[in-house]
Amino acid sequence: MRKSHPLRRVVLATAATVSGIVLLLSLKPASDPGAAQAAGAGAQAQEAAQGGAGAVVSGTMTGDAAQTQYGAVQVRITVVANKITKAEAVQAPKGGTSDQKTALAVPKLNADVVAKQSANVDTVSGATYTSEGYKKSLQSAIDKANASAGSGQGQGSGSAQASGPFTGDAVQTQYGAVQVRITVAGGKITKAEAVQAPKGGTSDQKTALSVPKLNQEAVAAGSADIDSVSGATYTSEGYKKSLQSALDKATAGAGASSGSGNAGSGAAQAKTVTGAVAQTQYGPVQVRITVAGKKITKAEAVQAPKGGTSDQKTELAVPKLNQEAVAAGSADIDSVSGATYTSEGYKKSLQSALDQAGG
Repeated sequence: MRKSHPLRRVVLATAATVSGIVLLLSLKPASDPGAAQAAGAGAQAQEAAQGGAGAVVSGTMTGDAAQTQYGAVQVRITVVANKITKAEAVQAPKGGTSDQKTALAVPKLNADVVAKQSANVDTVSGATYTSEGYKKSLQSAIDKANASAGSGQGQGSGSAQASGPFTGDAVQTQYGAVQVRITVAGGKITKAEAVQAPKGGTSDQKTALSVPKLNQEAVAAGSADIDSVSGATYTSEGYKKSLQSALDKATAGAGASSGSGNAGSGAAQAKTVTGAVAQTQYGPVQVRITVAGKKITKAEAVQAPKGGTSDQKTELAVPKLNQEAVAAGSADIDSVSGATYTSEGYKKSLQSALDQAGG
């Protein structure tokens, strides 16, 4: 028998090894685990942006404010039939070089969101902190859209709103705080008013000029997408932010109502709610109410101005205000003559308590 040459055996062994490697490579999955994971995350974000599978969502969702090294960033998106049709920054860093970076970054980020339909957008070069904050707030808004879809409210649920009064968060401006309260009935804003607005000096004129126009615009538009009043830009911007906050609370209230709509009737349970402290020129005012069956059954001031003439004014005003609150069932009550500051503080704290009680 003829012996194999050593070199031939080496060639055969090498060929067998190569064939084995080729076979293994042919069995490798089409994508590696890392790529699959990234693709899954992208699909999940896409689904969240579109309100979740099988649900149709339309409405406006405002993400949580994301704090950055140079200031807060907050994003609001408009969703129509499961698609993001608009994205905007309702808060962004400002002052100094931040103005230029915000002007550079935000329009690009807004456009990228609409194009990609998710929070997987590119960071804008030269505006890293703003971009990262934007994406965090954007994801928060998308999550809210997804939660709205998950609640099973059906088409239009993103913009569904509970009925009643809703007070937005106070927004600080260069000239003072702006806070808006809206009344919603049948899914529409029927009344808008500023419970806080800049005052003193020229601010009085600007407030008197702008607030009535903004109130009308809010009712007409049914949203916070309203024009700023010329000559009162800061007040207008603060108004719109607080208005959006009130609208968000109304939308959240609608979701809570739909979730508890099948809970059954039964006896109404009384609950006691304490409003936020309202600071006045003569001291703090804080109101506590007892609510049963959506009615105020008791109102009392747990804090009120005291000392000097304030004692007499408090004794005069608070009992009347308590009675008015129970009778009206809302914070839309008359101020007591001679105790204007105490009355205004009372009404603000009362409205805060009503908001916590759910309108």
